[in-house]
Amino acid sequence: MAEELNNDNRILSELFRTFFAKHWPVWIGGIILGMLNILLFMIKSPWGGSGGYNNWGENVYQAAGFLGLENVTPTNTSLYGMLNILIILGAFAGALFSKEFALRIPPVGELIKGFIGGGLMAIGATMGIGCTIGGFFSGIPALSGGAIFLTIGLFLGTLVALKYLFWEMENFPGFSTGKSRTLLAASEKTGGWQIWLGWIVIIVVFVMAYNYFGNGNAVMSWFVIIGLLMGLICQRSRFCIVASFRDPFMTGKSSSTVGVITGLLIGLIGFTIIKLFGVGAGDTALRAREMTWVFPHFWLRAPIGGFIFGLGMTIAGGCAVGALWRFGEGQVKLWAAVLGFLLISPISKKFIVPEFVDLLPHSLRYKNFMPDYIGYTWSVVIVLAILFIWYLFVKWNERTGKFSTY
Repeated sequence: MAEELNNDNRILSELFRTFFAKHWPVWIGGIILGMLNILLFMIKSPWGGSGGYNNWGENVYQAAGFLGLENVTPTNTSLYGMLNILIILGAFAGALFSKEFALRIPPVGELIKGFIGGGLMAIGATMGIGCTIGGFFSGIPALSGGAIFLTIGLFLGTLVALKYLFWEMENFPGFSTGKSRTLLAASEKTGGWQIWLGWIVIIVVFVMAYNYFGNGNAVMSWFVIIGLLMGLICQRSRFCIVASFRDPFMTGKSSSTVGVITGLLIGLIGFTIIKLFGVGAGDTALRAREMTWVFPHFWLRAPIGGFIFGLGMTIAGGCAVGALWRFGEGQVKLWAAVLGFLLISPISKKFIVPEFVDLLPHSLRYKNFMPDYIGYTWSVVIVLAILFIWYLFVKWNERTGKFSTY
């Protein structure tokens, strides 16, 4: 009997190590995240990031009675505000289970760059109506014409920010150097408390989901569970969209890009089926289902917002989702980025964006659903062609180093 128990324990221990002893390939994370994004769409609507940050910020300003936002902001946590919280908790649990959690406090210059980068992401997301998650990772599979232009802006913003970072290293190397500290780090033989705390986090989250379900809010209950899984998967696979744009031009590596392309392909298949056949929509809601995640930012508003967002995410070292899971594993620079994002987003939405939008004629900021113009078949073909060309480029560049800095 004792021998059987020991064998069972060894089997469970091997299973645990399979998931948490080492990181997963990024493409595995992309596949699972793409599938979970489809599930979110079937339940309610696709994955979005910037709306959750804005929800946090609006509630902060409402509680403080500041900037006149106290009368116009929600008092509850939105679906996407909750989703962002659960992504952090999922990443926290993943880091604890793998004993990778630690408070990593960088030099002051890096904290400043984190906050500024988060603020730029907030301005870019509110101007372009979308971030690397809602505008890009969900927008491209949603067959939004504006998402393609947002992507162009993200690329250009990333390249300009990389130029700045290299210029900073050459001319002001002391800005981002200095004393850094690491606290609460574990080793292979120590830090058993991290694994126990990880299980406590999982239990708390499932109790939270159960309570929402028991109170009749099944949608929020599912968002809680899926958010937990997304955070854990992002942390284990190091899934990061800023890396997919940055790394081919910085290090030449293509693994992050391939992971993101894989997630986009999975999402494209699922989103197209949902929209084409009206999955989850009644007869009268079919058009609304088709237009889900197609925002009024075609064509000029999207690349301007994407460019600003690309600047911010590269300077901060994390995009809308990368900032969340890095927050969960204790990277304090990304705490500053999240703070900048949530504090600046409501300010930009209320004071900056209206002035900016008024300058643009309607022809530069309308909803463009590609199948309305070229049909579903050609829309899917064009997106597939873009992703295929992107894949060929990063693989060729990885081999030749033609466009890589190092």
